Amino acid sequence: MKASSPQFDFGQNWLEFSRVALTPARIAAADREFARLHKDVPLDGRSFLEIGFGQGLSLLFAQQKGARVVGCDINPKCAEALAITRRHFPALPIEPPLVVGSILKSDVVFRLRTISPSGDGLYDIVHSWGVLHHTGDMATAFVHAAGLVRPSGHLVVAIYNRHWSSRPWLLIKWLYVHSPGFLRRAMVGLLYPVIYAAKWLVTRRNPSEQQRGMDFFHNVVDWVGGYPYEYASIGEMTARLAPLGFILIKAVPAEVPTGCNEFIFRLTGDAPARKP
Repeated sequence: MKASSPQFDFGQNWLEFSRVALTPARIAAADREFARLHKDVPLDGRSFLEIGFGQGLSLLFAQQKGARVVGCDINPKCAEALAITRRHFPALPIEPPLVVGSILKSDVVFRLRTISPSGDGLYDIVHSWGVLHHTGDMATAFVHAAGLVRPSGHLVVAIYNRHWSSRPWLLIKWLYVHSPGFLRRAMVGLLYPVIYAAKWLVTRRNPSEQQRGMDFFHNVVDWVGGYPYEYASIGEMTARLAPLGFILIKAVPAEVPTGCNEFIFRLTGDAPARKP
């Protein structure tokens, strides 16, 4: 699957979320989830690259916790969303340096190397939550992202889990991005109650209470329309990163079958990741 076909406008969805749905309560919920995932990954004083920063919360949380941060996103609307999100963080006067472009592009990787806070082109932590599976070429995206991690550094990612329903969802997402606006709205309207009911049945929690600070409506739009779309099991992810010199430190299975598995990998000191 390549990214030359129509793609979902993640930036627009994040921009609308930041404008109308971002609240202090959702920021607090997202902060708790960020702290949970990074509990064993030191942030203070370390260089932190966020690939696909979206509305900017993870980037700002890392900065708030003392990391020297850099952001990258393919969609320029995400920079607008980040500017709105920053209004909730008045104690962070320094704007993070940003690169707008695809992690698939070697020139973008080069720019990220040139602005590395450590000056050596590498980062202590490369973080990409729910992004690399939307690039259209997940294999290349991982090689490029991994090549930016310093030896003994961490790669923190979340990737959609492989499930028997993954291929039907791929078709739904493909149909969404190839449909006119009124059909896209109809698809979201039809699938909203289905996704709501399915999540309630699996988790036994109110689906409106999103754990990562997202609101349910924008999350459904993201899920229905999120194309390109790839997925991998925990075993597949471990096997994918091993040849690049990474060992699995932590894996958090997806809460729902086609949700995101979360991973923390560490780059061994004697096996630097391959660089593009």
